[in-house]
Amino acid sequence: MIKLTARQEQILNLIKDAIENTGFPPTRAEIANELGFKSANAAEEHLQALARKGAIEIAAGTSRGIRLIGAHAEAAMPKVPAALMMSLPLIGRVAAGSPILAQENLETSYSVDPAMFASKPDYLLKVRGESMRDAGIMDGDLLAVKKVDSAKNGQIVVARIGNEVTVKRYRKTGSNIELLPENPDFKIIKVDPEADEFALEGLAVGLMRTWH
Repeated sequence: MIKLTARQEQILNLIKDAIENTGFPPTRAEIANELGFKSANAAEEHLQALARKGAIEIAAGTSRGIRLIGAHAEAAMPKVPAALMMSLPLIGRVAAGSPILAQENLETSYSVDPAMFASKPDYLLKVRGESMRDAGIMDGDLLAVKKVDSAKNGQIVVARIGNEVTVKRYRKTGSNIELLPENPDFKIIKVDPEADEFALEGLAVGLMRTWH
């Protein structure tokens, strides 16, 4: 058993709580704010120590790139009676032009605890690519999505542009809509309401990661 300091245990529990409650690991700034550190650098030092001790993995250059390992990952998954679980369809690749919940898009279904999410999701979407990496949303993650037809600026949404379905951060100014990546290697998508066929398919309300 790895010996952790009291502060490291505190930070590890904070990470577990964040994943349980929101589906996302915390940022360094959130850890620093929660524990009263003067800067995010102090949080980073403790995270690096936890990584050296094998309690977490850190993805370089991402604000939420923290993964629990082994027993710590399992401990963050709440044990819930089967009767209280809900079944969510998993959407894989979305066929061009088809409704997102169309039968041909469904890969399988997962039983999940609805208390894991801020709002009750309607489906899980398998994330493709690294465009939302810095928000802690990695390729292969399962994004919990609630069906909506409107969103607030800054929220992470699932949007359809023409035949493409994408996960991005939403920003609307006047009639102009922009879909913002969380990775500097990707460009902002500007939606032309006159020319582009655009629809919101849902709002991200949590994240599930398949632990290895």
